[in-house]
Amino acid sequence: MPIYAQILLLIAAFVFFVLAAMYLTGLGLRRVCFKIIAEMEEARAFSAGKAIKLQDERKNFFRVGTNNLRPKALGILIAEGLVIKTGDGKYYLGKDKLAEMKSKVGKT
Repeated sequence: MPIYAQILLLIAAFVFFVLAAMYLTGLGLRRVCFKIIAEMEEARAFSAGKAIKLQDERKNFFRVGTNNLRPKALGILIAEGLVIKTGDGKYYLGKDKLAEMKSKVGKT
């Protein structure tokens, strides 16, 4: 096989690997988001009075795995308005955004 074909094949394999890693990380982040929402629904945290405490920072910097995705997932949920942070560091679900998200997920 010519060296140019090998280089092109190596570049294509690298691009495929990077895209696959990004896709799988996105799936993991989605799973963690749904897990956080399920925990909050189970606790019935729909108002500031019933807000619950969630892990919003890494427990251990050197630990790898899906637990490191939890703070990032919580940040995404806050940015989307699904989760609202109270002044004392607790979190609750925004009912309107949650209903809108569930209707979108139900359509697909």
